Amino acid sequence: MDMNTRHLISEAANAFLAAPKRMLIGAEWVEAADGALLDVRNPATGETFARVPAGKAADVDRAVRAARAAFEGGPWPALSPAQRERLLLALADRVEANAQELAEIESLDNGKSLGLARHVDMAMAVDFLRYMAGWATKIEGATHDVSVPFMPQARFFAWTRREPVGVVGAIIPWNFPLLMAAWKIGPALAAGCTVVLKPAEETPLTALRLGELILEAGIPPGVVNIVTGLGETAGAALAGHPGVAKIAFTGSTAVGKLVQRAAIDNMTRVSLELGGKSPVIVLDDADPAQAAAGAAQAIFFNQGQVCTAGSRLYVQRKLFDQVVGELAGIASRMKLGPGLDPASELGPLVSEAQRDRVCGYIDGGVAQGARVAAGGGRAGEPGYFVQPTVLVDVRQDMRVVQEEIFGPVVVALPYDDVDEAVALANDTPYGLGASIWSNDLARVHRMIPRIKAGTVWVNCHSMLDASLPFGGFKQSGIGREMGRAALDMFTETKAVMMAV
Repeated sequence: MDMNTRHLISEAANAFLAAPKRMLIGAEWVEAADGALLDVRNPATGETFARVPAGKAADVDRAVRAARAAFEGGPWPALSPAQRERLLLALADRVEANAQELAEIESLDNGKSLGLARHVDMAMAVDFLRYMAGWATKIEGATHDVSVPFMPQARFFAWTRREPVGVVGAIIPWNFPLLMAAWKIGPALAAGCTVVLKPAEETPLTALRLGELILEAGIPPGVVNIVTGLGETAGAALAGHPGVAKIAFTGSTAVGKLVQRAAIDNMTRVSLELGGKSPVIVLDDADPAQAAAGAAQAIFFNQGQVCTAGSRLYVQRKLFDQVVGELAGIASRMKLGPGLDPASELGPLVSEAQRDRVCGYIDGGVAQGARVAAGGGRAGEPGYFVQPTVLVDVRQDMRVVQEEIFGPVVVALPYDDVDEAVALANDTPYGLGASIWSNDLARVHRMIPRIKAGTVWVNCHSMLDASLPFGGFKQSGIGREMGRAALDMFTETKAVMMAV
């Protein structure tokens, strides 16, 4: 790492980055069984600034065995719910105390702005861990008055129990690395499960630092294990491992389908939070400037590398030119730069491959007849920067309209009436999020049930809260993250019937 970058981050972050990187398996920090390593690059420069173990099937197997030992015979099942709660609260305190260091590592590793990493990613991770800690003492069953038709005189006492599912294989993406780790670890530990965490190969560093904090918080060894490596090796081995009871995956729909297939042979429980192509619907009574600003936030937040990114903008025809003109103006004025630069408004994409993928979509859209209203391609060297891009004159059947781009690219289309807007909004394989911009709340209330999405925002976009379930319809996933609903994915229901 160059000296200029070293001067921009804290001594704690520098010390972590300078130290050798190892995987956490049980109580040990270990290299990959074959000694292989992966390069970790700074997306703002393309520079390799760290190396981590390239774990494979043997390493995953060792981690799963450690997690099973902690779940079945170790100290974890002996702890009371209140003790699990206190340990999760202690972990949240450790993340909060080290939030600046974690944000600096995240900014270097992912490319996102330091301010976003500090005040969004870290703040939400702490809030979520504390929220989930409270659920550890509130998982409950129910009693049932039963009637057995073929034994009408018999009497029974019946009840249900919620029990931890077992070892959880958690596979997380690169767009919000530490936050996604918290989303998986929090409910798993609250429910009494143990975890093998596989971070994305592009952004493994905060997961390893989190592993240190997990042990510092007093969580017993083996309860959380962290294996770095490629998706096609370590991730695939975890998804198909017979010792894993449940897979919790966040990532693209294409990879999610592979994970689900890998889990079938073992009947592994699966929850999938997958891709999206979220519509932003502007009704004819909306304030054009407010709608444009909201649309900009919806698509350019985190460089558009957000599963709920508002990548399709539908504007009532009479407002279309004004809203799109305002949005294009916002895009053209955005300052691109490294995440550690406080003046940067848009950072690099996570990798060279992702940059090229996004630019390929832009070029493909233009080749099919789309017109660039702002941006339109790469933005300088070094680093993996893409201009914030607004495409107009698009058709609903174009790939840029139908497929998830996962970058700072929005397509804008006009519509004439609400029925058409709803039909267009629902016309993709995805159904993760959507937003409606209007002050006519009667119309908004009538529209909400018609939108096929797991979350509908009104006059905002991609706003999340730990208490609110999050997940998708259609090919955007199975199950829900966050809220009480998250616990359902990490527990099994046991029915008990006792003759009395």
